[in-house]
Amino acid sequence: MFRPHKFSIFLSAFDDAARRWTAISLRQHTASIPKPSPRAANRRTVGERLSLTSWNVHASPFQRVERSQLILDRILGSKLSDIIFLQEVASDDDAAFKGVPFATMTLLSNERFATPLLAEKKDGGDAKGEEEEEGTRDARMMLHSAFRMTLPSRYERDALCVNFHDPATPGNVVRLLNVHLDSLDAYFRRAFQVNLLNGVLREGGCSGGVIAGDFNAIERDDRTLVEKHALVDAWVKLHGQTTGRDGATWGVGVELDNGLKPGRLDKVAMLGLEPVDIEVLQPGRIDDGTPWSDHCGLRCTFIV
Repeated sequence: MFRPHKFSIFLSAFDDAARRWTAISLRQHTASIPKPSPRAANRRTVGERLSLTSWNVHASPFQRVERSQLILDRILGSKLSDIIFLQEVASDDDAAFKGVPFATMTLLSNERFATPLLAEKKDGGDAKGEEEEEGTRDARMMLHSAFRMTLPSRYERDALCVNFHDPATPGNVVRLLNVHLDSLDAYFRRAFQVNLLNGVLREGGCSGGVIAGDFNAIERDDRTLVEKHALVDAWVKLHGQTTGRDGATWGVGVELDNGLKPGRLDKVAMLGLEPVDIEVLQPGRIDDGTPWSDHCGLRCTFIV
């Protein structure tokens, strides 16, 4: 029987002075956080809004760098994304992902997230008044830990999780899970993967969180997989159970083979949080008319 394995990872912060990424100190992830969590349904919110953009950038080597740059320019140009989930991030270095052709990547805004150490450095070096410093500290979410969790996957895919301290429930964390579920005719694997991810959001010491990314929801049974686990599908909550091109994030504006149709393959699911807005971000095209990616992006705003 498959048993998921979790292993702690480092996050990195960009050092403006050194012009490079440096590892930052976080706690080691444990199987569960010692303090028991309240039921997610009873969790109160503190009214803080966070915005998340998720995009499968398509790992095809064809003009990979140019396409990825255009996608990032689109995401960052809007100045509305506190959290960025990318899937199918590839590297020209064959050893970069230890034999896996592509991986997930999570980016966090340093204006909305910090570690206690980074917060102390910023507050200590800032000449602003004490009252303004206090407001700045309250506005940022404090990071707790990060890990990757193995999934039952024929492609060796995993879940990338970042934990931050729950501002509504001291001692608990909220989880941000970036996922790329198995492709094609693998519903039974996707169902198992979602079941495991759902369990991660319900572990002791976790108040809930977000599961977002490429769900590869191509079969009829995929449409209700999120709801079967009592998770909130942000698109369904705000727009209803749409089909066809409404809400589609894959196969939009291109010719598809084998009778395939555009579909809502990418999703944002959550537990204990409240979605307030979600929209599809259409990819542009490079000079020869090729779309930046075969997927659209999703931008979702939610209340913590």
